[in-house]
Amino acid sequence: MNDSGFKGMRELMLRSYGDLKRRLTLRLGNADLAGDALQETWLRLESGKDSPESVQHPLSYLMRMATNAALDSIRSERRFLSGEEVELVFENLADPAAGPEQTITARSEAERLAAVMESMPKRQRQILILIRVDDMPRQEVADQLGVSLSLVDRELKRAHEYMVERMR
Repeated sequence: MNDSGFKGMRELMLRSYGDLKRRLTLRLGNADLAGDALQETWLRLESGKDSPESVQHPLSYLMRMATNAALDSIRSERRFLSGEEVELVFENLADPAAGPEQTITARSEAERLAAVMESMPKRQRQILILIRVDDMPRQEVADQLGVSLSLVDRELKRAHEYMVERMR
């Protein structure tokens, strides 16, 4: 893409910033992460990174760039829930002080979470539960299952990606 193409993409991003941020926030579930991703997208446009020859759908291209920037950020920070955070989520789902509507919503979410976990490949589910719920060290999980530590890491990553994708 030539310099005028980048200038056009930057102008489109400025005009569509509010819509892009809203759509990205819905997709990612986090307004701060969406804002950071859009800032990274702007910087990539400024630096000339990710320069295709032509873009047929510029808004879709910007969304894809921002989504990729957010995913890169998540991967680099490894924002996964600890065992304590998982327990906190389950405690909040079953809040006895919640009204009927919140209780129904919480039960529905818990059932949905259980169904997603049940549909997950067995080894991924087992590794996810051992590490995130039982708070077992990764090496201990690898030893218990008779697999390598790198396989445990890959399966844990896949399990998280599976859960995020299915829970959207």
